[in-house]
Amino acid sequence: MLTKRFGEGPLKSFQEWQVLINAGKNWSESDKLKRTNEFFNRRLTFADDMTVWKQQDYWATPMETIGMNAGDCEDFAIVKYYTLKEMGITEDKLRLIYVKARIGGADSTVTQAHMVLAFYQAPDAEPLILDNLITDIRPASRRSDLQPVFSFNATGVFTGGSQATASIDRLSRWKDLLLRAQDEGFSP
Repeated sequence: MLTKRFGEGPLKSFQEWQVLINAGKNWSESDKLKRTNEFFNRRLTFADDMTVWKQQDYWATPMETIGMNAGDCEDFAIVKYYTLKEMGITEDKLRLIYVKARIGGADSTVTQAHMVLAFYQAPDAEPLILDNLITDIRPASRRSDLQPVFSFNATGVFTGGSQATASIDRLSRWKDLLLRAQDEGFSP
């Protein structure tokens, strides 16, 4: 499927990704997080959706991101999310978080929409943040440059706390992505 759509170019990256996933199934959770974050932050090129997909806002599946070897913040967060799930991290520990990022640091008044991946060791634990902007994984309290708006995963939308407050039905791009990723062989 990958080579049919994207040619032979991304095959090596895909194979390295599969090696990462298979090896990662035996790693500790902290190693899974660290190595996944580093793998994508070092290999993928950041590019906006107009450059990559010729669309204003497109959420790419893991295969699409690897096929293009590029993506924006949503694509980085999504491919990390699926990779960690494939390694055995359960859905309840992972959430994509839509944030307002202060450009220029925590004291800046200039903000931009951004997406990161959060890992929750326990439902009410402080999340660890995986971000394409920095390779260090930091607790949310050490990311004062990020202001969370809401988070979500395949089970629902969260607006605070550990319980979903809404269905993913309100996130049409996410619903569409889940279906396309399922067609690629990923579980929802």
